Amino acid sequence: MSVLSTLPAGTFTIDASHSRVGFSARHAMVTKVRGSFNDFTGSASVTDGVSEINIEINAASIDTRSADRDGHLQSPDFFDVANFPKITFASTSVKDSGSDKLVVEGNLTIKDVTKSITIEFAYEGTATDPYGNARFGFEGSSEINRKDFGLVWNAALETGGVIVSDSIKLEFEISAISNK
Repeated sequence: MSVLSTLPAGTFTIDASHSRVGFSARHAMVTKVRGSFNDFTGSASVTDGVSEINIEINAASIDTRSADRDGHLQSPDFFDVANFPKITFASTSVKDSGSDKLVVEGNLTIKDVTKSITIEFAYEGTATDPYGNARFGFEGSSEINRKDFGLVWNAALETGGVIVSDSIKLEFEISAISNK
């Protein structure tokens, strides 16, 4: 099935209250720490089979369920939110890949570094909510190397390895509303 042909032409807004932009990273090489950004906006447009997706994240809204860790991640050691308050993603290509999937290529900017990434999204379906909104669901993920974006702080462990993995999994659970 072609996902792009399923979507009506028009613009869509990400419903942040029913969506999640998150991540996971290895911690101390033995477990994962998961977190999310609680303040973000996004939109998409579909016109004649061409799509565009944009997301803007408030970097200070990071939430890992640990105030101390969140404070460290907001500091110059990581996101430096005082100087770089936003993380952005802007698509450069959106293509059907079959089996209800979209491959989205785009530019991710963290701090002052912009790199191209690819996110594969699974189309989860369409529903009309009780308020008459047409909703479209997507879930996707991508792996990035945090050091590519200037997030280089780490600490060595006595047993070998480091406290934070270089590889970070980005996770997207999106509910988009068709703008009427």
